[in-house]
Amino acid sequence: MRNRSCFFIAIRYLLGRAHEGGRYLRGAAAGIAVSLIPIIVTLIVADGMIRGIVDRYLELGTGHLQVFSFIDPEGLEGITGAVRELDGVRGAWMEQRGMGVLVGKKGKAGASIRAVEPSFWQDGGSVEYLKLAAGTARAETERDMLLGESLAASIGAETGDTVRLMTVSAGADGRNIPRVTAFTVTGIVSSGYHELDALWCIITHEGGRRILSADSSSSLIVKIDSPYTKADDAAWSLYSVVGAGYSVYTWKDLMRSQYSSYESTRQMLLFIMALIVIVAAVNVSSATSMLVIERQRDIAVLKVTGASANGVAGVFLWGSFLTGLCGAVIGIAIGLLLGYFINPLIRSLEQLLSFFSGLGGGSEVKILDPGFYLETIPIIIDWFAVLLIGCFTIICSVAASLIPARRAGKLKPMDLLRKY
Repeated sequence: MRNRSCFFIAIRYLLGRAHEGGRYLRGAAAGIAVSLIPIIVTLIVADGMIRGIVDRYLELGTGHLQVFSFIDPEGLEGITGAVRELDGVRGAWMEQRGMGVLVGKKGKAGASIRAVEPSFWQDGGSVEYLKLAAGTARAETERDMLLGESLAASIGAETGDTVRLMTVSAGADGRNIPRVTAFTVTGIVSSGYHELDALWCIITHEGGRRILSADSSSSLIVKIDSPYTKADDAAWSLYSVVGAGYSVYTWKDLMRSQYSSYESTRQMLLFIMALIVIVAAVNVSSATSMLVIERQRDIAVLKVTGASANGVAGVFLWGSFLTGLCGAVIGIAIGLLLGYFINPLIRSLEQLLSFFSGLGGGSEVKILDPGFYLETIPIIIDWFAVLLIGCFTIICSVAASLIPARRAGKLKPMDLLRKY
């Protein structure tokens, strides 16, 4: 038998009447489709979460690259102009980081001090991901301060309030000397991700040099045009400019452990979901076995008319292929649709659960708690991964049907004809 004939017979079985065996293949296709829907949604949500979190760290936290000088931190300012003139560099800003205690009208809390040049917050990437809760996103003078939304709430600070920042610096005799400095809160900001901005206390670079000790962390934050594809090339270009005595780190180096953790979690989720697909593919084997039993008369006729064992087996292998294909197409299509509208679906589910929770005297339900997740999931579709999932599903469907298809090819026509 030719493949063309096997193909058309398999289509007839798949689309045929229920009592002719088509119900088995269609049921298996439905099972595959149902198993693929959560995989595609999980893939979109995981990729969106990872990209959204990483983008916020890149644009608001670490930058795309950082230049350090462990010998002479003050020398970083001398190379800033040369770095900004490099091709592909969007900007470079001096930053000094330290820790302190912030005191407001309702209490005190530990703070992560970021003393960075004000123009850093006017960069396009910063503007895209920095959400302004109150006031202005500018700290222009040495006495101006921006606070993270969570930190401001913990100490009861509002825009226009005066807060006190306690830091520690080394004296001439080497002893630690506490220093208290008053600042005016000019703005309250949020990145949309609590882990990043929970302790943010942002001041100008000049203000940081005045209150932070000389041994606090100083670096040159650099942003480039294509951080995901050209970070390593940009690092080599920076090395050629800054020379010896400086160290250049890409965002992949700075976030290595965190990014690896995200990727490991994503891969584990997909692996668990892939097991569901394998189980669904086993149903194709069962469906093929039942179809062989239902269509024994057809097998006998095909054998009598000269069909080979491989030709008969090919009919059922084509059936399993078409079953896997239909299930993959339907499941992936529905998964992509749900994944694309995942944010409004989550918001609707939150409202529904909050309604029922309110009837019982409960509080508002938040599925995406901003304390742990992004408030809004970016929609990222990895088409290559989607294609791999579809191919994997079809291959599993065909592989699971190899044994019943080969058994069908080995059936003896005379034994079958005696039954009918």
